[in-house]
Amino acid sequence: MHIKRAIERIPGGMMLVPLFIGALCHTFAPDSGKYFGSFTNGLMTGTVPILAVWFFCMGASIKISATGTVLRKSGTLVITKIAVAWIVAAIASRFMPENGVEFGFFAGLSVLALVAAMDMTNGGLYASVMEQYGTKEEASAFVLMSLESGPLMTMIILGTAGIASFEPHVFVGAVLPFLIGFGLGNLDPELREFFGKAIKTLIPFFGFALGCTINLTVIAQTGLLGVLLGLSVIVVTGIPLMLADKFIGGGDGTAGIAASSSAGAAVATPVLIAEMVPEFKAVAPAATALVATSVIVTSILVPILTAMWSKKMKGRAAKQSVKLETVARIK
Repeated sequence: MHIKRAIERIPGGMMLVPLFIGALCHTFAPDSGKYFGSFTNGLMTGTVPILAVWFFCMGASIKISATGTVLRKSGTLVITKIAVAWIVAAIASRFMPENGVEFGFFAGLSVLALVAAMDMTNGGLYASVMEQYGTKEEASAFVLMSLESGPLMTMIILGTAGIASFEPHVFVGAVLPFLIGFGLGNLDPELREFFGKAIKTLIPFFGFALGCTINLTVIAQTGLLGVLLGLSVIVVTGIPLMLADKFIGGGDGTAGIAASSSAGAAVATPVLIAEMVPEFKAVAPAATALVATSVIVTSILVPILTAMWSKKMKGRAAKQSVKLETVARIK
């Protein structure tokens, strides 16, 4: 049997197939991890430790000469993502009621839901997808994406700066495994090669663990509106991210599409915001469900769209290379 070949025929398959399997387990047998316990439970609930090891190995695989590229790419994507969320919040706040839409098809939609879904990129999803369809430097652009994590950026965008405080040690903790791996990999080329081999191997494990946090019934609970929110996140943030990646980041737009997702951590943002800002309590439950659906939709579609765009760009580059070679021969 050629299981690996079959999975790789699916765009982003090494990430997407395990994610679906994990989501099915969580949806139809949510307590299976606790039931089996031990290593099985660890595998099903190990998103954070698996990512920590994966980020460490990713850092070890990057040469110090690539630091500028990584920072330029990650800075471009993060700033663009946050800027788009700012614009969406500014426009939506002019037309949307303070307590969100209460009636009709858009009932439950609020500025809080829009911003929470759009201002955070799923760093793990981005990095794993770009490991397959981009360069190591592009994959490592997640290094600044931890700045988006948590409710801080959402609160700033919503105009509530000063209520929440950003703790520097939390950011340090997010990037420390990467930095340690980066240091060791540059001190010893053999360690770089050793740890670098584990990057692709860890992708399906991360995908499965992430899937085990997703309940597929959320889509049914939020209906078409939640699906449309996920699609809007990809379109509204994806287009500016593609343009920024191409004209500022020096890429071909692939990294922009890969960054157009909603982060899993964003699901908790509405509740956290409501605890600190009571006026958001009324819209928090609906916003949570909508953002959860957006996470599911973007987790499924972003790898597929990234793979399709990457294939198109590589095909275009190949044709251009053939034309240049033909012209050179004629001359």
